Amino acid sequence: MKCPYCGFLQDRVVDSRESKEADSIRRRRECEKCNRRFTTYERIDEIPYMVVKKDGRRERFDRQKILSGLLRACEKRPVSSTQLEKVVDATETYLMDAPERERTTSEIGELIMQHLKGLDTVAYIRFASVYRDFKDVREFKEELEGLLESHRTGKTKK
Repeated sequence: MKCPYCGFLQDRVVDSRESKEADSIRRRRECEKCNRRFTTYERIDEIPYMVVKKDGRRERFDRQKILSGLLRACEKRPVSSTQLEKVVDATETYLMDAPERERTTSEIGELIMQHLKGLDTVAYIRFASVYRDFKDVREFKEELEGLLESHRTGKTKK
């Protein structure tokens, strides 16, 4: 913490107290250079991670929503719930590691599809058909051909 009086970067905490509402912590600090005391407050970062939808709307990132979509795509497939949790964890980490608090559904969807492609190709196709909103059989066929081509060149695990 930078001293507000002299700008020195080292201090020591003299006293810490939780606020009455328990939503912040008050810390009394003492600068190790000028010995003056100052107060800092720590609060929980409450700005939510947002997802920008295709139509421009924004909504909060919902971990459960992604998990339910994955469960539908992996229904009756040999994909464990632990594997699905890892995909959701990786997606959430991707959001949290970004310097900005917003990600588009296309970024998130592509990330999820890359994970699914390595887990189960049928689940991948199911997810892609909903996510990419195939309009006709031709679009579906193009996706399958791309998947088959990546299999031939050895770019996926299965």
